[in-house]
Amino acid sequence: MTPPPKKVVQAHAGGEIDVTFFVPCLNEEARVVPTLETVRASMAGSPFAYEVIVVDDGSTDRTAAVVDDYRATNPLLPVLLRRNPSNLGLARSFVDAAFLGRGRHFRLICGDNIEPPESMAAVMAHLGQADIVIPYYPEVPGKSRSRLLVSGVFTKLVNLVSGYRLRYYNGNPLYVRQQVMRWAPHNYGFGYQADLLTQLMDQGATYVEVAIAGMHRQKGGGSSVRARNILSVAHSLLEIALRRLRRILFHRQAAPADENNKRDGIGR
Repeated sequence: MTPPPKKVVQAHAGGEIDVTFFVPCLNEEARVVPTLETVRASMAGSPFAYEVIVVDDGSTDRTAAVVDDYRATNPLLPVLLRRNPSNLGLARSFVDAAFLGRGRHFRLICGDNIEPPESMAAVMAHLGQADIVIPYYPEVPGKSRSRLLVSGVFTKLVNLVSGYRLRYYNGNPLYVRQQVMRWAPHNYGFGYQADLLTQLMDQGATYVEVAIAGMHRQKGGGSSVRARNILSVAHSLLEIALRRLRRILFHRQAAPADENNKRDGIGR
């Protein structure tokens, strides 16, 4: 049954909020406002109340000032701004934003405006059908063959060590926010989404996969960053493999991550 329409609930006001959108930014002064406008367009006419938490993760440009200006000119929109004192990284900001939010559900929206409103709306259309709505991208315009290869290998490795069969692990799923807080990933590196997803599925969370359109925006990064990513991925894969081994050795049965949100037979 489609829920009744709700008015947009301001982030500082009382009332029920269906979803918290987390928008991480690192030097995104030119793209953060288009991102916020995309969120607004995707939620226009939606029956769901929402809030947006923008996290400026140590930007050296005018990202925070641009967001403040946007909030001043759009006072009725539910946008909050948090400034990290230094660059804490995406995964750390993701977990912190989950604790800051008040929505029942929680989703990351990249601050460089790479997801069109139609894709966001497609994900939101499945809210409540399962504990996790997992998007994947049949095509990713702008992504090089080498990065597509790396992404495909990563997905295959996670499936191999976890025993699951997801199409994609880094597509910014729609979560139940309390489950993110309860099962926050141990690894704050590149593989944190795979770590969180497999932990939730280990706990019996249900999921549905949704094909959406997206695009890739190339950003700079040195060899040291790539080295850290490799170490982070290795750490995540080891954690996932050890959890699976414990399940096998001790015959642990998956328990519902949240009995109030379990949906039988979806994505399992």
